[in-house]
Amino acid sequence: MTSIFKVGDQTIQLGRAWRDSDGTLQPKNWHIWSEDDKKAAGISEVVLQPFPDGRLYNSSHNADGSVTSTAKPLEDVKTKLKQEVKIRQGTYLFQTDWAIVRKADAGTDIPSNIQTWRDAIRKKATEMEAAIETAADTDAVEALFVKVTTDDDGKVTKSGILYDWPELG
Repeated sequence: MTSIFKVGDQTIQLGRAWRDSDGTLQPKNWHIWSEDDKKAAGISEVVLQPFPDGRLYNSSHNADGSVTSTAKPLEDVKTKLKQEVKIRQGTYLFQTDWAIVRKADAGTDIPSNIQTWRDAIRKKATEMEAAIETAADTDAVEALFVKVTTDDDGKVTKSGILYDWPELG
C-alpha cells in the first residue's frame, strides 16, 4: 500500500523540507524522526487504498485514504474493450503474417499449427467481443477479465475470458 503524510491539511513529501504552521522550515529528513517526534509535529500517515480497475471506473482518494469511484459509462467501456480486443487480435495475427505472404507469393503451404492458431485467435476474439457486448453492467464486464486464484490446497482456478488468448503450438 502507498502512504502519504500530512500535517493538518498540508501533504508533505518524503525527502523534502516543509514549513509548519508557525512558518518554521522543517528538515528534509523528517521521516527519520521517532514516532513520538512525528506525532508532536502533527505528522500523520494516510494509507491510500488501491483504486479499482481504471478501465471501468473513475476514482479519487479521499482525505482519509479511502477511495471514491464512479463507474464509467458502460457503452464507452464496451467500445474501448472491443477496440482493445481487435488491436490484440491484429498484433497476434501479425506474428504469423509471413506464412500468409509466403503462401500468396510462392505457393508454400501454411504450416498447419499456424493456421490452427490463427483460426483460434479469430474465434477467441469473436467470443470476447460477444461477451463484452452482452455484459449487462459494469460488474458483468469486470467478471470477464481473467482472474487466477490459488486455494489453500494449491488448486489453481481460472475465471473470465478477456485476454485469455490461445498460444501458438
